[in-house]
Parts: sequence; structure tokens; C-alpha cells
Amino acid sequence: MKKISIVIPAHNEEGNIFLIHQRIKKVFSELQNYHFEIIFVNDGSRDQTQAKIEELASQFEEVKFIEFSRNFGHQPAVKAGIDRSNANAVISMDADLQHPPELIPDMIKKWEEGFDIVYTIRTYPKEISAFKRKTSSLYYKFLSKISDVNLREGGGSDFRLMDSSVVDVVRNMNESDIFLRGLSNWMGFRQTGIHFTAGERAFGESSYNLQKMMRFAFTGITAFSVKPLYLAAYLGFIFSAIAVLGYGIYVIHSFVSGTEISGWASLIMTVVFFGGIQLIILGIIGIYLGKIFKQVKERPNYIIRSKNF
Repeated sequence: MKKISIVIPAHNEEGNIFLIHQRIKKVFSELQNYHFEIIFVNDGSRDQTQAKIEELASQFEEVKFIEFSRNFGHQPAVKAGIDRSNANAVISMDADLQHPPELIPDMIKKWEEGFDIVYTIRTYPKEISAFKRKTSSLYYKFLSKISDVNLREGGGSDFRLMDSSVVDVVRNMNESDIFLRGLSNWMGFRQTGIHFTAGERAFGESSYNLQKMMRFAFTGITAFSVKPLYLAAYLGFIFSAIAVLGYGIYVIHSFVSGTEISGWASLIMTVVFFGGIQLIILGIIGIYLGKIFKQVKERPNYIIRSKNF
């Protein structure tokens, strides 16, 4: 009997806890030679998520839980479940049922064929807005261009299977801003993908607002590459050259022709424009300095308040 650990981060998911357990249990009831455990990671929920998980754990021995002392974020929650897992393979998935548990047998089949990582390639149903689909597509294309990882469009989902050998590598990583989607690609190993259509959220609302999505995007971009720093340097050279060539020629022409150099509006616009460029460059540098600042303090990625295993 091979053991599969299902790691499920949960933040305000009280309405989905029993449903996802039922669907996973049904999937494994039809699989032979496999037993499973579910590791719920309560990421600082403010509703009854923890109470629902504890109630479920009291009824079913395969249900384990980790409760954070506060909200540490989705990626640390996945990492915590992976760190505490003890199985032949680990599958991470979200609690909102947009990751269909019915795909698990196909993932296990690919794993048994010899693949160490089985990731999923998400496609959105027609009900999802065109804006959401387009921005998601642009994000992965931009991330692949500007970083050192090549994430396929739709392949950035945290719904994936990892062999125990991969889990050992992830467990030993201690990055302050962990980005598991990129790490999965960066580590190598034998990988393959499976397509799936994202389901609808059963209960509750997504906690990923625009601010969190932007922060997550910057984390992904800066976690695997220093290309933004080179881009900032290139921008500095380019705009300096434009300033010297453009305004230098204008000043020389005005001096030779004896015309007055006038126009405070153009001067102000120039100052504002280049001031904005400088702030962007300083912001990019600041992000990297912030990462160094957080890393050297060596604080843990998460703090566990309670667990049942």
C-alpha cells in the first residue's frame, strides 16, 4: 500500500471542508493499493474553519490539521503541509474545489509511469471573465520572459503531485518569500502536465484581491531572477542618452541661434518624467533589498499554533 498525502491550505473555507473531504474519500475508495491522509493547513481563518476541521478529524483518522498562529499566506501554508507530510507522494490542492479531486487518479497514474512531478494546466470555463483569462495569460508570459523559469500558460496552479524525493528537496528549502510554482519548475526532475478545467468555488469568496495578486506577481518575478535589476540599469542608460541627445541638441541650437530657452511646462514635465523613472528603479532595487532584509533575519515562514499529529 502506497501512501498519498493531500495538502490543503484553508483560509475562511468553513463551507468547503466537509465537501472536499467527501470527494477525496470517494476518489480513494475506488483506488486500489493506495491509502491517504488529508493535511488541512488553517491559515489564520477568522470563521469556523478550524472548528470544522477539528470536527472532521475527530470522525476520520485520515484527517490531520495544522493551525497557524495567524495568516501567513497561501505558499507558506502549502510548505507547512509538505514539511509535515510522510508519504510516497504529496498532492497539494486548494480547498475551494476549483481543483477537482477527480483528477487525482490521473495524476497518480502519471506518477506511477515514472514522473517525479505531475503539474496541472488550468483552463478557465466560459463563465470566467475575458479580463481574468487575459490577465492570467499575460502574467505567465511576462513571468517566463523576465525570470529564469518557464511557466506554461495555466501551468502555475498549485494543484500538483510531487514524489517523496522532490518533497525532501522542498522541505530543506528555507526561502523567506517562497514561490512553490516557480520552484517546481526550477528543480527539474521528470515532469509532465495534465489539463483540467477549473471548477466553480462551492462556498465563500476568494481572498485573493487585486493587491494580493500584484504582490504574488512581484514575488514570482523577483524570486528567480535579477533581470529586473538589469532592466532598471538599461532604462537608466537609455533615458540618460535620450536626455543628453535630445535636450543637449536643443540647448546648443538655442545658444547658437540666440533664441531664449523658455517654457517652464516642458521643464516640469521633464523633471516629473525622469523623477518617475528614478522612483521605479529605486522601487525595483528596494524589493530586492527587502528580500535580503527578510532572509538574513531567518524568521520562520510560519508559526504553528496547534496540530493533531
